[in-house]
Amino acid sequence: METVWAGPAQTDGALGDGVIGYDVEAPDGSVGTVIRLSPVPGFDHLVIDAGVWKFGRSVVVPAGMVTGVDDAERVIKVGCTKDQIKDAPRFERDQDTGDLFYLRQLGAYYESLTAGQG
Repeated sequence: METVWAGPAQTDGALGDGVIGYDVEAPDGSVGTVIRLSPVPGFDHLVIDAGVWKFGRSVVVPAGMVTGVDDAERVIKVGCTKDQIKDAPRFERDQDTGDLFYLRQLGAYYESLTAGQG
């Protein structure tokens, strides 16, 4: 993996607006539904409505954590578990998705998960 911010090779490294509304699946179950994509060039990420398991909160997952996209089923697979997503730096406000300080913290966290995998 080149960076946690680059999407999967099958999407040429980028996820388009067409994935809004897709379900997101971790190896241990459903994460939620994509509600928005990154507004910041170079920091591609998904904003996911996590629903009940995260007490109605949204979570942010870098595009580099995506392991596959099934357009027929409208599902995005991620390589991290729900607990790993839950333990990531907390997404508090919509503005956080454009805050470079927050995005760098988030990137460092997810990079620590992928260290030694490739």
